[in-house]
Amino acid sequence: MPNPNAAMLVIGDEILSGRTRDANMHHLAGVLTERGIDLREVRIVSDDHKAIVAAVRALSRAYDHVFTSGGIGPTHDDITADAVAEAMGAAIDVRDDARALLEAHYARLDQELNAARMRMARIPDGAALIDNPISAAPGFTIGNVHVMAGVPTIFQAMVDSLIPRLTGGVPLVSATVRIKRGEGDIAAPLGDLSRAYPDLRFGSYPFIREGVFGSNIVIRGSDAGQVDAAEQELRALFPGAAT
Repeated sequence: MPNPNAAMLVIGDEILSGRTRDANMHHLAGVLTERGIDLREVRIVSDDHKAIVAAVRALSRAYDHVFTSGGIGPTHDDITADAVAEAMGAAIDVRDDARALLEAHYARLDQELNAARMRMARIPDGAALIDNPISAAPGFTIGNVHVMAGVPTIFQAMVDSLIPRLTGGVPLVSATVRIKRGEGDIAAPLGDLSRAYPDLRFGSYPFIREGVFGSNIVIRGSDAGQVDAAEQELRALFPGAAT
């Protein structure tokens, strides 16, 4: 049985403008690989309600899981929760369990739970909360869509809370072989090797270092024995290749 698959939707004008470098995709990809959930697509959309709705609907239909990051804070441009609710056909309002989490958090800080902060307690009907051990404001899962914060430390904490609830498959294993030859020199034998191992994925990632052309060949698959065998064949084809 194939592994579950997934997509990620990164939401925020700051990502598209280049003001903020996204770190959440890199973290999520590594966690999902370990869990045996294959990340197949990543999209980035602006803080635009219609764009978020359209993307959530499309990705939710196409994949087993959709993970979103960004846009669930207390400011006017945090519109993800409303857009996801519309995309999934759910009503949204302040929910008692989410409100209780925020009340306890801000009481500990001796701060007011004002109207802006209360926005973070608005949860779509039927959603399950995702724990946020850092700033208390929860994420949520509705259907196959998992909605989380954009701040990397909070996103990572939410992912840690969520992942144990998800059924994974067989984790991918990988091997990397560094070959000091240009891609034009290795393309033909690498293509032959990939056809000999149809259940594995072969990626070629070129580099130039000290004037020398080379490529890092990454072999990925769920069968460790096949990955090891393919790696040994590749090294035999290019003696002197490094790890």
